[in-house]
Amino acid sequence: MKLMDGDRLLPIRCRRRKILLGAGFFTGLAVISQWRPVLAQPRFSSYPFSLGVASGDPLPNSVVLWTRLAIDPLNGGGMPPENIIVRWSVAVDKNMTKIVRSGQTLATPELAHSVHVDVRGLEPERWYWYQFRVGKEVSPIGRTRTAPARNSSIPQLNFAFASCQDWQNGYYTAYKHMAEEELDLVVHLGDYIYEYEAQPDKLRQHIGSEIFTLEDYRNRHAQYKTDPNLQAVHGKFPWIITWDDHEVENNYAGLIPEENQSQEEFVNRRAYAYQAYYEHMPLRRFSLPKGPDMQLYRRFTFGDLAEFNVLDTRQYRTDQPCDDGLKPRCSQALAEEATMTGQKQEQWLLKGLDKSSARWNVIAQQTMFAEYDFDPRPETGLFNVDQWDGYVAARNRILNFLAQRQPSNPVVITGDIHSSWVNDLKVDFQNPDSATVGTEFVGTSISSDFPTEFIAPVKAALSDNPHTKFFDGAYRGYVRCNLTRDRWQSDYRVVSTITDENASISTLASFVVENGQPGAQKI
Repeated sequence: MKLMDGDRLLPIRCRRRKILLGAGFFTGLAVISQWRPVLAQPRFSSYPFSLGVASGDPLPNSVVLWTRLAIDPLNGGGMPPENIIVRWSVAVDKNMTKIVRSGQTLATPELAHSVHVDVRGLEPERWYWYQFRVGKEVSPIGRTRTAPARNSSIPQLNFAFASCQDWQNGYYTAYKHMAEEELDLVVHLGDYIYEYEAQPDKLRQHIGSEIFTLEDYRNRHAQYKTDPNLQAVHGKFPWIITWDDHEVENNYAGLIPEENQSQEEFVNRRAYAYQAYYEHMPLRRFSLPKGPDMQLYRRFTFGDLAEFNVLDTRQYRTDQPCDDGLKPRCSQALAEEATMTGQKQEQWLLKGLDKSSARWNVIAQQTMFAEYDFDPRPETGLFNVDQWDGYVAARNRILNFLAQRQPSNPVVITGDIHSSWVNDLKVDFQNPDSATVGTEFVGTSISSDFPTEFIAPVKAALSDNPHTKFFDGAYRGYVRCNLTRDRWQSDYRVVSTITDENASISTLASFVVENGQPGAQKI
């Protein structure tokens, strides 16, 4: 069979050869897609790279490159039901004239025509530029950076972490400013999308109703990805990502939904959500979901300066105790078997911390780790049991490990709560004289609201929670971190408003942790 002149349809034998040459193609999907024809020179009615480009999971010799072909991104993508050849190239200059790696892969309908190219053979601690091509169309040029060689000595690391970007609440002006920062990477701690239905009173609206199906989740991810400020940050820095609850459903726990759904309905919903999440993120092959299960916790090392332990505290957790919410702690919140991470992930975390030779050991996770009693009267107490305050025994195992094994400079970075906090991590939060074994920096949201009526009660309780060094609920933004061998500095970068696309940026507060001295100091 000859190549057709119209849409350049490849014959099956030639197509199979192209599969074997595809650097980013998954062998499991080869079985699914093996009888589909392949378009080598497709023609599009509109620009296919409407969702931009991204990179992530940086290692010393490799990085994942991502894009998704979508000519009608808010309506399923609008792509033909064929496999499409996507060519990619990596250069050491921003004009893409000095190509050092190139290849091709397949964008398949089974993965919404997304591609994940794991580029190998790169040099450590180096900036690269990359681009995709399909037919006569070319993508924007993205920039990425590899991690330093393992155990190499590096003087500093600059990164920002962010979370909670409810599309409906406001503009992503914080990302506009983040794109102008001098960073080595971005860490996203969850709530990349929100599952809620369109709300007419909001600044900008979700498309459609609450999402449940695979197409729903794909369209919601695509809507978020159309934001130019979000695309700009994806295109400028590599990302390390993990999820929280809203990527599936608010406050879900394991296979337990918040809403009144049957077990079968929620298992299917989680599987659809996980697949769409993978399709829209720069993740490696091992994270390809298997039904409702997906490997997301993983570890990244940046020379001998920093090691990131990226947690998944949704997929494996037991149900929230005390019927969830903000309330006095019940006995189930103290149960030994209650878990945020599952036993396997908990042991993975502790073993990794024990073996680490990094100066700074980062635990990147979702909900606030430190205790906070919102109503510290002795006879009551009021805790958010969706946070680690509902999983006290699991938290104590980690804190006691930090006290006994003393990994170097443990720092927890956290999202979820739409507000800014700085916490000393204590072996016993009830005893101010208890040993401080680590530090927690909690970042505010990109756009999601913190209820105004909660700000005053939280501030009123600060004096009874002396391990909390800082709280702000009024501003949105991100946290910029500079790590050297001697200290860690976190700058709380906030926008003046989320209702103005031209809002200004400022530093609300800065804190440092000195090497070998757990606990943060304001500067």
